[in-house]
Amino acid sequence: MAPPAAPPSDRRAWRVLAVSTLAFTVCFMVWMMFAVIGIPLRKTLGLNATEFGLLTAMPVLSGSLVRVPLGIWTDRFGGRIVMALLLAVTVPAIWLMAYATAFWQFLAIGLVLGLAGGAFSVGTPYVARWFPKARQGTAMGIFGAGNSGAAVNKFVAPALVVAFGWTMVPKVYAAVMLGTLLVFWFGSAHDPKHLVPSDTRFGDQLKALKDPKVLKYCQYYSIVFGGYVALSLWMVQYYVGEYGLDIRVAALLAACFSLPGGVLRAIGGWLSDRYGAHGVTWWVMWVSWVCLFLLSYPQTDFTILTAGGPKTFHIGLNVVAFTALMAVLGVAWAFGKASTFKYISDEYPDNIGAISGIVGLAGGLGGFVLPILFGLLMDLTGIRSSAFMLMYGVVWVSLIWMYWTEVRRTEVLGARAPQGPLPAQAPPSPLSRRFAR
Repeated sequence: MAPPAAPPSDRRAWRVLAVSTLAFTVCFMVWMMFAVIGIPLRKTLGLNATEFGLLTAMPVLSGSLVRVPLGIWTDRFGGRIVMALLLAVTVPAIWLMAYATAFWQFLAIGLVLGLAGGAFSVGTPYVARWFPKARQGTAMGIFGAGNSGAAVNKFVAPALVVAFGWTMVPKVYAAVMLGTLLVFWFGSAHDPKHLVPSDTRFGDQLKALKDPKVLKYCQYYSIVFGGYVALSLWMVQYYVGEYGLDIRVAALLAACFSLPGGVLRAIGGWLSDRYGAHGVTWWVMWVSWVCLFLLSYPQTDFTILTAGGPKTFHIGLNVVAFTALMAVLGVAWAFGKASTFKYISDEYPDNIGAISGIVGLAGGLGGFVLPILFGLLMDLTGIRSSAFMLMYGVVWVSLIWMYWTEVRRTEVLGARAPQGPLPAQAPPSPLSRRFAR
């Protein structure tokens, strides 16, 4: 017998998820444009590492700052209209990028096209409300896989730069964004039941900011998303400078981090639905800690005086080992991005838009600040791996914070983590009992 047909509402939910994921993928591709075209621009404009970091981070700034209002507007007006307007606004800015000539012009236009980065705070609540609670983690994970637009950018933009020059990249991207707007509008849907009641005030939606858990989730997301964005912007020029690679090869290897960091977010959503947000996030932080410790070690030559005379040794990651570690880190952060938003859907089901906007803002600001700090550290120390040293320290903060606020109250070793908010009187875990002794 043929399987029963899916109900119309279910088919509509999956169609909304598909076109929203497409829109987010294109938006992220545009958002990361400077990761590739910034390299020829750096030579043309004579930028130092700090200025290059500012150039790449400028779109991230505007995309971060609009996340909170976009999330709230999505709750109030619906994701279909907000997403469509967002896509439409970015098209002219992307096109004008091809005609900019001065550094300040690139910064100003970057602020406008950076609005594309706010698509995440629109799509997350829009998609989540089309699915039952037990499947929201998976749905948000699939949508979040649009982060893979960073990897798409690394495949498409270098080929355009080599074949036609960097000015062709924004022209092609503007056309792609316009086409995406049409596909999204005709493929998406609107359900008035998903809107926050009209008598809900702006201040009411932000009351959750008083909850310290929101700040904790912001810190988590500043690593798994902010770090992902920052390194996606930084890695192409890192490969070129550290290993002397061609821009096309450098972009291809950088995609080994960006691609799993985006596509596998869907698996992270499924794991978070099955094992709980806490258990997934805890192990993500430990895997990140190990990878960043190894990535932090700079290329080092040292000489030891032995009985047979001086001997020189070299310690440092070759390009294969470096790329493998970056791929593992990308997988871990893909899972972490999904698990952070599983926390939100579990604990704030009636305020997903506002809370996801706040947490997304924190992650986006991390993606803005970190490339600038990477450039400052590079200019001050001359050590390229100082970027990973900084990220290593930030991960330490999350591990300590998570241990004192969650691990001592949650089963994470061998047992299934709880679904949803922790109970007020959670029984002590074996780990906490062992430390109590």
